[in-house]
Amino acid sequence: MRQKKIEDAQWSIYIVKTRFDTLYTGISTDVERRFKEHSGDNKRGARYLKGKGPLVLVWQQIIGSQSDALVLEYKVKKLTKRKKLNLIEGLIDLDSLCKETSG
Repeated sequence: MRQKKIEDAQWSIYIVKTRFDTLYTGISTDVERRFKEHSGDNKRGARYLKGKGPLVLVWQQIIGSQSDALVLEYKVKKLTKRKKLNLIEGLIDLDSLCKETSG
């Protein structure tokens, strides 16, 4: 059985909510593992999230390639909190946000 290459991996974008009601956006090929890294005392977790737990994974979506995920992560990070909350609540979708922010 051949080991999956990074290029073949399915990348996802995710949003984590902190106890201070702030939102953190990231990408990963394994969102569950990455969320555990953020939530624990692991040095691999994001510095921004340190001491802001408990954390809640509030949204995730499979994107595909790493390059597409990076582009979308950048666009989502630029959104207002209200638009991020609309995305989480399913009131708007990622495709419409991408069209809205490009151009």
